[in-house]
Amino acid sequence: MELTGKVIAILEARGGVSARTGNSWMTQEYVIEVPGQYPRKMVFNIFGEDRIKQFNIQLNEEITVQFDIDAREYNGRWFNDVRAYNILRGQAAQSIPAAAPFAPQQNAAPAAGANAPFPPTQEPAGEGSADDLPF
Repeated sequence: MELTGKVIAILEARGGVSARTGNSWMTQEYVIEVPGQYPRKMVFNIFGEDRIKQFNIQLNEEITVQFDIDAREYNGRWFNDVRAYNILRGQAAQSIPAAAPFAPQQNAAPAAGANAPFPPTQEPAGEGSADDLPF
């Protein structure tokens, strides 16, 4: 999934050492605001010091965040994790039509017959037809 918006907050980076592997880790969270009649905000994280430096996200920057959502359970409560795997900037970010998947299509014309409760009836094939089912 992906969303395009303006970076409105960069939270403090967190890190530590894995108890299982002994390797160090780092994660940082960012907040973007998605424009629209009712602007929405999304917090996402980037895992790994190398990726944090590679993306180099700046405050007030317009970006498209490509992300995955996962949930995890901790002490009987569930938490969502929105982890970014790619950041696009500039023309690359604006050329993606799915950058605002939550934007309502208010002026879209319905397809012909879209409001009809039942499909149109079909004329019988005629006498001598092998299809004698009533539907």
